[in-house]
Amino acid sequence: MEPWQKILQSSITTPNGLQEHVDCDSNALLDVIANFPMRINPYFLKLIQHPGDPLWKQAVPDPAEIHDGICTDDPLGEENLSPVPNLVHKYPDRVLFLVSNTCAMYCRFCTRKRKVGTDKMRISPDTLNAGYAYMRQHPEIREVLISGGDPLLLPDEDIAAILHNLRSIRSIEIIRIGTRVPSVLPMRITRKLVSILKAHHPLYINTHFNHPNEITAESSKACTMLADAGIPMGCQTVLLKGINDDAQTLKKLFVGLLRIRVKPYYLFQADLTKGTNHFRTTTETGIAIMRQLYGHISGMAIPTYALDGPNGKGKIPLTPQYIMERGDTLVFENFKGEICTYPEAGESC
Repeated sequence: MEPWQKILQSSITTPNGLQEHVDCDSNALLDVIANFPMRINPYFLKLIQHPGDPLWKQAVPDPAEIHDGICTDDPLGEENLSPVPNLVHKYPDRVLFLVSNTCAMYCRFCTRKRKVGTDKMRISPDTLNAGYAYMRQHPEIREVLISGGDPLLLPDEDIAAILHNLRSIRSIEIIRIGTRVPSVLPMRITRKLVSILKAHHPLYINTHFNHPNEITAESSKACTMLADAGIPMGCQTVLLKGINDDAQTLKKLFVGLLRIRVKPYYLFQADLTKGTNHFRTTTETGIAIMRQLYGHISGMAIPTYALDGPNGKGKIPLTPQYIMERGDTLVFENFKGEICTYPEAGESC
């Protein structure tokens, strides 16, 4: 198999390069890519079946990205929650630690598209050391989510060093890695990388699949290697208009993820990121989809539908309403729409 580094080096990054492989208007993409970089690696390119299909929409720039007058550059307020560069401290006991500024593919809906893949996001030994120092000074931090960009695009030695430094901080109990590598460049998951990750348990991976066509023999093998190393895996899917905003697509995706030992963890409402408004659905759409999932597929396959509150307010679960009346007896609907009752506990219970 061709080394992952070589595959990545062969990525399409220009409109003319894209036009050599697919039918597109390269001139219309010039301004988009000038604002938001493009990278489509050969592996993911082969998964695209035709222009406009769900994988195309995730990877190929759209002029709508530069005609978004609604969304903002930093919708989650990460910059205001960064006490040191590239570290976000939103929740009391955990931090987000950004260690890489590149990805194997630049998703068009990325929350950090304002800076990922550009010189606006600078990672250096100094920024990493500042992050370690901050965590040492704040022993209330017991969990760290390593993200970026994609941390698993770093060289093996750099990943090992980051994990070693985090494990040297006594208060850090849990390490999580956020990565889309298993779905967009699965050959990056090598035996050597897995052995490095395995040495730093308890370690969890949150990966990112948005469509069942991303579950391939290659991505299944990558997830199997990680799961066999004892690494629990969750998936953070984004609800995207025209890509996966229907129950049948998400049922197939979530059940398929369980088969490769990836637990559907979150289904996120799209963030208010500048350049992504054309991907947003209504929350009503998401809640209706969740109602079609409950009871129809295994509870193991059902993620939490959530909205990440603007300006750093945190994640808010969005759930269908089944409760009809409260009192001495709870009256509710089941997944079939049948009316059910449950007597509440009284003093005699």
